[in-house]
Amino acid sequence: MTESSLTGGGTLARGYRPSRTMRLLLATARALRIGSLTVVLPDGTTHRFEGTEPGPSGVLAVHDDRVARRLLTGGSLGFCESYLDGDWSSPDVPALFEMALLNEEMLGRTLHGRPWYRLASHLVHALRPNTRTGSRRNIAYHYDLGNEFYGRWLDETMTYSSAVFAGEADGDAAGAAGPALAEAQRRKYAEIARRMGLEPGHHVLEIGCGWGGFAEFAAGEVGARVTGITISPRQFAFASERIQRAGLGDRVEIRLQDYRDTAGRFDRIASIEMFEAVGERYWPDFFGTVRGRLAEGGRAALQIITIADRHFERYRRGGDYIQRYIFPGGMLPSPTALRREVETAGLRWREAASFGPHYARTLAEWNRRFQTAWPELSGMGFDGRFKRMWEQYLWYCQAGFKAGSIDVLQVALARD
Repeated sequence: MTESSLTGGGTLARGYRPSRTMRLLLATARALRIGSLTVVLPDGTTHRFEGTEPGPSGVLAVHDDRVARRLLTGGSLGFCESYLDGDWSSPDVPALFEMALLNEEMLGRTLHGRPWYRLASHLVHALRPNTRTGSRRNIAYHYDLGNEFYGRWLDETMTYSSAVFAGEADGDAAGAAGPALAEAQRRKYAEIARRMGLEPGHHVLEIGCGWGGFAEFAAGEVGARVTGITISPRQFAFASERIQRAGLGDRVEIRLQDYRDTAGRFDRIASIEMFEAVGERYWPDFFGTVRGRLAEGGRAALQIITIADRHFERYRRGGDYIQRYIFPGGMLPSPTALRREVETAGLRWREAASFGPHYARTLAEWNRRFQTAWPELSGMGFDGRFKRMWEQYLWYCQAGFKAGSIDVLQVALARD
């Protein structure tokens, strides 16, 4: 790679001298192989690092040198926390994150942080187990922000999971605005229904029914009967009212219930991006429930976010930004770990399809809508730090899907 530097006017931080950790960070950046990185220091001095392979161009504007210490100590979590505190900014945060992820092999020790910090992060994560009580507490942390909050920036279907767009997905969300996103969410529902072979009259258990979008689709468009469960009181209230308003009360029952407390047998089971909140310790319970609730010959369709196999062991021993600030108790499986859990439970893995670029596009559109809605959201009492926390979450995930560090699968299972 090559490095060049340019000294700026120096009016923003007279007398500024890079700290030792900042100099170390700049030296580390010389290992960049893919894409480019431009670092603008507080005095306007610019350092540009060019990799030997094409890739995204990241720009890091440093406002406080402590970002270097926090990155070198805390890795990606420390870097994200530094953004919350205003230590840095970028005109294109997803590109900066994607560039870093694509160079993880070269920048690994920097991105992963100190072993003691990773251990401490893991312990914080481990103190949020998904017992029945813990699950309700962890879910409340995220979803008790309120239906009004989510309604300001989700599309009209109130769907909080990856859409499936027609044709090739563009990670920058070109053309995804407005009705196109709602249409893509309904296309996702249709794909789930197709993968499970859903037919009129089938009784479906939806584990984690959210605000009721799929339940309404399955009953209204397919003619199925649906039992949808959630442990979020706010989602329960919204989904129940939605079903009644749609005139589907005779076909759909929404319950405030933990998946471990369900009973009976169902022709089909659906679960859309709920598994990520189960927690690794409870994966056997989840798939044991799926098998136990499926009738003989029944099928299930799950949509699940996964982390690449190559990252899984380090990920499961740490605690990342999403687990710390967004989804406490959450845990992504790797594709290999997921299939192992399915087969250990005695279920047959029928097929799987990945569509990570579609999630990158969904996230970009959510962030666009979130930014547009911010004046209303700030009027609801959310402050600037919350805004930085939330937008960074959306950017962080968008970059992960574009770089291939994480993916999203639709998986079809059967009980023979």
